[in-house]
Amino acid sequence: MPGILSEPIDDSGGRRRRPEWPRLPADKGLTVRHRTTGIVGTVVRFAPPLIRLRDQGGRIHDLPVADGAFSVGGRTVTLTRPQPKPDESTIDLTASGSIAPPRTGARVAVPSRLLVEGVHDAELVEKIWGDDLRVEGVVVEPLHGADDLVAVIDEFRPTPERRLGVLLDHLVDHSKEHHIARAASQENVLIRGHHYVDIWQAIRPKALGFESWPEVPRSMEWKEGIREWMGFGGTTGELWRHLLARVYDYRDLEPSLVGAVEELIDFVAPPPTD
Repeated sequence: MPGILSEPIDDSGGRRRRPEWPRLPADKGLTVRHRTTGIVGTVVRFAPPLIRLRDQGGRIHDLPVADGAFSVGGRTVTLTRPQPKPDESTIDLTASGSIAPPRTGARVAVPSRLLVEGVHDAELVEKIWGDDLRVEGVVVEPLHGADDLVAVIDEFRPTPERRLGVLLDHLVDHSKEHHIARAASQENVLIRGHHYVDIWQAIRPKALGFESWPEVPRSMEWKEGIREWMGFGGTTGELWRHLLARVYDYRDLEPSLVGAVEELIDFVAPPPTD
């Protein structure tokens, strides 16, 4: 049985090493997530014992610096004092704002999964966090609607080594998704979401060339209402491809979605090795 006495005894008197996370310079503008509070923001100043972040709503947060206290693109890191800036052309960032890892061969998928409501959700997550998910070996799968979430989780049989992260649309009090999330809640499952009616609405309107999303009457299917409001002549599927093409990185998304996805990746990613 696993336990504190299950490993070979170290006669040298040495103590078990603490986990060591990748060290990453806290460059100004780097997007990070504080793992304890869930706050997501860009680095304004790194001055141990504190780091100052600005979230996408413009609020300032002074947070304690500690080993493994932050994650970038879903990967746990230890932030370090930034080095003098090299030529910008030498820095390769992913769409999520994390430092791009060296290119390696394909990685075998881990048992844990990240579930999203539909194909559009999966495509948006792939576009922004795909590089980070491939590094961790985490697969994204669409649910094709949240109604059967409880049955899906029961069939998956989550364990500490086989976790499920679930991203839901319109996760607000008293919504259908809120009741589904409560019924589906269990150990080794993390359910997070945003308050928007659809993943489309989590794209910042200014990235699409308008000031705000319109109010769609409840009597009309939301995506169809958006298509009519924009005067788009194609199908809603074609409109989605048009919208997705205007999304380049995390800055084109609302902070509630960015924070939710970062937390879910952090939850399903394999733990760091000692």
